[in-house]
Amino acid sequence: MARYTGPVCRICRRYGEKLMLKGDKCVTKCTLDKRPQPPGTAQQRRRKLSDRALQLREKQKARYTYGVLEKQFVAYYKEAVRRPGVTGENLVRLLEMRLDNVVHRMGFADSLKQARQIVRHGHIMLNGRKTNVPSAASKAGDVIAWMPGSKNGEYYKFAQANMASKRPPEWLNVDTSAMTGRIVAPPAVAEMATQFDPAVIVEYYSR
Repeated sequence: MARYTGPVCRICRRYGEKLMLKGDKCVTKCTLDKRPQPPGTAQQRRRKLSDRALQLREKQKARYTYGVLEKQFVAYYKEAVRRPGVTGENLVRLLEMRLDNVVHRMGFADSLKQARQIVRHGHIMLNGRKTNVPSAASKAGDVIAWMPGSKNGEYYKFAQANMASKRPPEWLNVDTSAMTGRIVAPPAVAEMATQFDPAVIVEYYSR
């Protein structure tokens, strides 16, 4: 399945909740607030979803939230199963530690899509080395910074000016003046406030 490139507000309307796919715009200007009904032709009667359909729904919400393809998502699930601990928590932790997501969580970008573009365009360094792979896995102790040449760009100045309004999670240490960040530790369970249920996703793949 190819990556979804259509209007992301339709995804939130489809599932009836904000998945924060537009970042800050989902708080200030959300289509779901004005049009809460699902997209498409209005239906007189909506069928009750089966257990399998509910499990698929949660899996798709997770995929859209982190912007990964099905093949990538399955690979993350298999890695989560292989690691010790709770599979659902391992899965979310792996997704959270993607480089594009870390860049977004640090406040360098307003949305995950924007963070992915920043990484792909070669504006980000991981431990002092230019990294343009959004799915690059990060770990505790890694340092994320901007490329020296990127600091002269207009977006860098805009992002730095808006850092005061950002609130990075506790597992990240961000220096707003230098625009650098360090991963203090993998995200704890209490810090992973997801819009989906990881346990239901595990049930989906366990069948």
